[in-house]
Amino acid sequence: MNDRINVMIVEDQAMPRQLFETILLSSPKYHLAISIDNAAIADICCVRHKIDLVLMDVVTKNGASGLAAAEKIKAQNKQVKIIIVTSMPECSYVERARKIGVEGFWYKDFSREPILSLMERVLNGEQVYPDEKPTVALGLADSDEFTGRELEVLREMTGGFTNAEIAQRLGISPNVVRNHIMSMLEKTGFRSRTELAVRARETGLVILERKEEDF
Repeated sequence: MNDRINVMIVEDQAMPRQLFETILLSSPKYHLAISIDNAAIADICCVRHKIDLVLMDVVTKNGASGLAAAEKIKAQNKQVKIIIVTSMPECSYVERARKIGVEGFWYKDFSREPILSLMERVLNGEQVYPDEKPTVALGLADSDEFTGRELEVLREMTGGFTNAEIAQRLGISPNVVRNHIMSMLEKTGFRSRTELAVRARETGLVILERKEEDF
């Protein structure tokens, strides 16, 4: 048992969680130390169970952030390997994971490489990230048709903020916010900013992360 890799699963969706558990339980190399559904307690569990490798979703129970949890874990012990898994194509996740020092990133619905193969590569010292981000449709447009600033505005829109509030949060003028919204409406064919925001949130193209104090 001492020679096996202690793994923690942090996943609130039943099917992927069961898949990860099955993979680990069928392998003589890995020991499923704990499987939880809330990233808010991941750093505590990591220490208590002497975890070597973490498989963690980006958004878990009650909206708790897997990326925020990864940052805490890395601050405690940089030797713990972390693989972020997600079904959301949100464009900011990969960049943030890299900055935190996460070793691997795996898209549940888009990655071609099996998760077990990615785990092996990470444990061998590699940093494994997707070569390209998944493209999703939003109305008449594909996600790669939006500019970086448009996606920033769109992300804030999903939080229900007004143009003035978005302008203040992003440090730009309300007119610039309005122009970006009009551009996105033209690209997608949607008739209102509300429809644009709702559909963007449904596809997972942009996710406005909740702050820790909200929990």
